[in-house]
Parts: sequence; C-alpha cells; structure tokens
Amino acid sequence: MVKLNRIYTRTGDDGKTGLADGSRVSKTAARVAAYGTVDEANGVIGLARLHTAGEADAMLARIQNELFDVGADLATPDRVEGALRAVASQTARLEAEIDAMNATLDPLNSFILPGGSPASAWLHLARTVVRRAERLAVEAAVAEPINPEAIAYLNRLSDHLFVLARAENDGRDVLWVPGASR
Repeated sequence: MVKLNRIYTRTGDDGKTGLADGSRVSKTAARVAAYGTVDEANGVIGLARLHTAGEADAMLARIQNELFDVGADLATPDRVEGALRAVASQTARLEAEIDAMNATLDPLNSFILPGGSPASAWLHLARTVVRRAERLAVEAAVAEPINPEAIAYLNRLSDHLFVLARAENDGRDVLWVPGASR
C-alpha cells in the first residue's frame, strides 16, 4: 500500500518528475503526458459516477482502480523487473462487458452526439480523454518501450465507455443529423 506523509516535495519545481524507478524526466515527456492523461480520464469517470448506480457504477469503480494500475505501468520503464503491468485479462474483461451491454442495445444507424443523460455526457467526455491517453501512450511507445497491453486496455476502455454511455441513455441516444443546419 502506498503511504504519503507529505503532499509536496518541491522536487518537481525544476520541470522534472520522478518515474517509478526513481529516474528523473521532463514533465513534458510523452510517457508523463500519457499517464497524466490517464489520471485525467480517471477524474472524469469519477464525475460520471456521480450519475450512475448498480452494475454501471460497479464497472466504473473497477475501471478507476485499473486506471491507477495502467498509470503505474506507464510510469514504470520496462527495465524494472516485477513492476505492476496491465494484463490481457483486464482487456478481455472489458470486451466481455462491451459484448454484454451491446447485446441489449439497438443497432446504430447514425453517429451519436455526446449528451442525453448526465451520466452519458460524462462518459462520452471520459471516452475522449481515454482516446487522448491512448494516442499519447502510442506516441511514447515510438521513443521507448511501453507495455502493449496498457495501450490495448486504453483502446478497449474507450469502446467500453462509448457502449456504457449508450446504455446509460436507455435508448435515448442523441443522433447526428448530417447537414441539419444547412
């Protein structure tokens, strides 16, 4: 368990931050941007949870914990033995939940605009932040080894949040009407 006695350390005042292995890197590094955006996505999911209940809320609670795991993975260079890493079973669980939720929804016949219920709107925002985290993780992987399962998890999570947003709208999706304002 992590124990934090002090919140501020002053060690980041020079524009650098520490990775999980103790190495120091610029706060502008792609790896740092990726795990920082994972943290941002977690915050948006927390806002979505203010509007969810039951199974949806339980899934989101589990996902929030897993996002800390993914953030730890991204904050730990691959040379660290025994580090906490995202694993394929986490991504597979997301896929199973997507399939189960999607089976209860009407097929899509248009793109969906973010909105509808408050929960759905927040989930759509979380989805877009997760997509950004995924892009940043892919960018980081160009420069240095990044666990491919962390990237796969983020990719599947954005799909999960999309389907959950639809489920939270309970058939009241806001559909895109191409050219409607012409």
